[in-house]
Formats: sequence, structure tokens, C-alpha cells
Amino acid sequence: MIDEVIGSASAIAKGLSITLKEMLSPTVTEDYPDAPPKFQERFRGRHVLERDEYGLEKCVACFLCAAACPADCIYIAAEENTDRVRISGGERYASVYNIDYNRCIFCGYCVEACPTDAITHGHGFELAAYETSALILRKEQMLVPVPEGVKPPVIKEPAPAGH
Repeated sequence: MIDEVIGSASAIAKGLSITLKEMLSPTVTEDYPDAPPKFQERFRGRHVLERDEYGLEKCVACFLCAAACPADCIYIAAEENTDRVRISGGERYASVYNIDYNRCIFCGYCVEACPTDAITHGHGFELAAYETSALILRKEQMLVPVPEGVKPPVIKEPAPAGH
């Protein structure tokens, strides 16, 4: 009986010591928006669609991210790459890639499911909007710009008919 009382008292003392230590430590305040915010490396912000080293889109429209999404907030429409127009390195590319941030729970399943590392979490966190339609981001809004010095892929002209 006395052992139980001593064990309980020591547990309470241990809990209170942690509380007291936290109360006496200095508070950490971010100076946002005056100073840039500091993010942890694993922060899950607004999604980013990546490009490869040649400036082509990494997304090959495999639909694995949409299938893995528990909130069903990703919509993809695929089209075929041709010899004349090459958008991605694969056979297909996402002609439409929308994420509905009204539904997204930032779980990261889409990032983990992507076999080409086309979709990642960026550090964008200012997603507030007055209208819900502004929270549906399109591919053009998420796509990384073509790196400087990289020429876009050459579009071959079709051979003239009859030759």
C-alpha cells in the first residue's frame, strides 16, 4: 500500500517537474510576416508538381496518387504523348491535374504513392481564400517552372503528305 502511494507521488512529482521546466523556458515567437518562416524539413505544405532535368513533367498520369488519396481530392485526366508533342518522359501525361484543398488532409499518401516522384509537398502554407473555388488548384498553379538554361523539347514537324 505504501509502495503504491510512493509510486503515485513520484509520478505526480515527475509530471509537475516537466510542467515547471516548460513554464520557465523562454517562449519561441516567429516574426512572420516580417521575417521568413522556419519550416521543419518534413513540413507538408501545398503540393508541387516536379519536372525532370530536361524540363519535362515527371507525372506520367498513372493515377496512383488519386487512388491512394483517402479524401478523394485529386482529379487527373490523361492524354498520350506523341512524337510531335512530348510533355512527359512516359507514354502519357496529365493534361488535367487538380487538387481540391477543400478536401485535402495533407496526409502525404499521394507523395508516397507516386513512382516518379512527380508530386511533393512544398513549403507553401498560405492557402486561405474567401471562396471555395479558389482552393481548387490546377496543374499550371502547382507545376515547377522550366529550369533556366534548359531548352524545351523539340517539336518535330510532321512529314508532308505523299512523301
